[in-house]
Amino acid sequence: MATFEFDAGRIFFEEHGGGDPPLMFVHGLACSQEDWCNQINYFAPSNRVVSLDLRGHGRSDTYTSGFDIVSFGADVAALITDLRLSPVLLVGHSMGCRVVLECARIAPQHVAGLVLIDGSRFAATSADAARRAVQRAIQTSGYDAFLEHLFTQMFTADSNTQTRDAIVARAKQLPRSAGLELVPQMAAWDADVVERALRSVEVPLSVLQSTHLDENRERISLRPGDRSPWLELVKEHVPHAEIDVLPGIGHFTMIEAADEVNRRLAAMLDNLASR
Repeated sequence: MATFEFDAGRIFFEEHGGGDPPLMFVHGLACSQEDWCNQINYFAPSNRVVSLDLRGHGRSDTYTSGFDIVSFGADVAALITDLRLSPVLLVGHSMGCRVVLECARIAPQHVAGLVLIDGSRFAATSADAARRAVQRAIQTSGYDAFLEHLFTQMFTADSNTQTRDAIVARAKQLPRSAGLELVPQMAAWDADVVERALRSVEVPLSVLQSTHLDENRERISLRPGDRSPWLELVKEHVPHAEIDVLPGIGHFTMIEAADEVNRRLAAMLDNLASR
């Protein structure tokens, strides 16, 4: 484990292996780099692999502000620069999809390709309205109950119960100061920035999707051939995007379908090598 000092705090990251292009893995809300262990173990023998705990998450716990997608994207770009990485394959899960899109938007020279794993869009209204709506939802439920419900419904009846319970328990440990700022800011970024970020993508983009949010904001597993508003949004703004549905599993695709995710990441690396 190493640290990177940036913007009045320390980012914890891990680096393994060697070989280009490097891969950088970015976790989701209230998660940590440990979610990528299957991918790190698979790709480290052939590629340089970097994973990090975003500020306010895991061991990157010295920050007191900047819990938003714009700051997270800048953190990732700064780490790529500090490590002097050649253009990377950026892989994001859930909230991490927003982070890697933001990084690619502000620092496209650092990005060779993007993989978005089970992304979504919380809001399409104005940023202020989106922010207020999420704040009301948290206040109505209470912070702990909001996070518990949000994460419990990310799994299916067939999901491993130990994995589910551990991830739900970890989510509830996200500091209130971080979560109360971050979740509304995610919705605001969705409303105000995501379309611009998608339109700016010129590198290869792969989308691996296993769930979608229905009209009640409940997470539903996709079936073969299904589409969703999020997938349609991506295809509208990034016509060259490659979209794969991994059906019948929950939101933590890289854990529940590790072999399939690794296979598709390897295909993306082959694609980049052939360019």
